Amino acid sequence: MYPFFRLLTTIRKAKKAPSLPAHAVSENSFRCMPWDLDLFMEMNNGRVLTLYDLGRFTLSIQTGLAKVLKDNSWGLVVAGSTTRYRKRVRMFDAVTMYTQVVAMDERWIYIIQSMWVKGEPTSSILLRTAITEKGKMIDTERVRKAMGQKGWDPQPEGWVKAWIDSEDSRPWPPLEKTVTD
Repeated sequence: MYPFFRLLTTIRKAKKAPSLPAHAVSENSFRCMPWDLDLFMEMNNGRVLTLYDLGRFTLSIQTGLAKVLKDNSWGLVVAGSTTRYRKRVRMFDAVTMYTQVVAMDERWIYIIQSMWVKGEPTSSILLRTAITEKGKMIDTERVRKAMGQKGWDPQPEGWVKAWIDSEDSRPWPPLEKTVTD
């Protein structure tokens, strides 16, 4: 079930939090609850992805992107991601999540997020996202202008650039079935 209560709490907290510049790191804190667990008594990987959604909501509210999206009837979509899980999140663990835009190009906004328990990273995700208008992607320059961030243009570097390059070589559409000999 979708965590509607957490969604409402996240939005309320983000609206009360100080505004952030577009390049800043936003922070969310929450506790792993019994309904977040899988059969192995750790946070379900699907729930991890859902909670990362809430972190992006916080970032968009604090940076003013949410207002720009609403004012222009724009949408925010995820077009790709890679997730790394490294430590289990157990019931009642206090979790801190960090979210930041790390790069942009003409079409895509790249966001990195991580979850931490007791000062140790548990997972991280890199996302390729886009802003849409009437179901079609719009240029990131248009988004920057709408946000008043004309000079801000973080370019992909390092492993983020390598991931982008590897995604560009990934076949699409995917194979219907894989045959091995």
